[in-house]
Amino acid sequence: MKILGIESSCDETAAAVVEDGTKILSNILASQVEIHSRYGGIVPEVASRHHLLPVIPVVEQALSNAILAPAGLSAIAVTNGPGLAGSWLVGVNLAKALALAWDLPLIGINHLEAHIYANWL
Repeated sequence: MKILGIESSCDETAAAVVEDGTKILSNILASQVEIHSRYGGIVPEVASRHHLLPVIPVVEQALSNAILAPAGLSAIAVTNGPGLAGSWLVGVNLAKALALAWDLPLIGINHLEAHIYANWL
């Protein structure tokens, strides 16, 4: 089972492909650290807007690095909270669109629970 995961709950846009729940085939990250450093912290509206440009290239790169076409996926997982609503909506909307277009199940993931389970990857 190969799952594409999409994460955009705060100020980083990420996508990964995981096989059988434990093997990371790819992990791509687009950071906004430089953008927010001038403000001394994360500005929610700025963060959400800066997910829009990298989110599709990040997903494409994750699939490419995993040497995988959409037809090879079993499902799409996406962070659906908690986090900055404007930010995670970018990932959720892309994940919904891809799941619909590729006829794949969509799995909502709690961001905090994912931090706990990441220890087993």
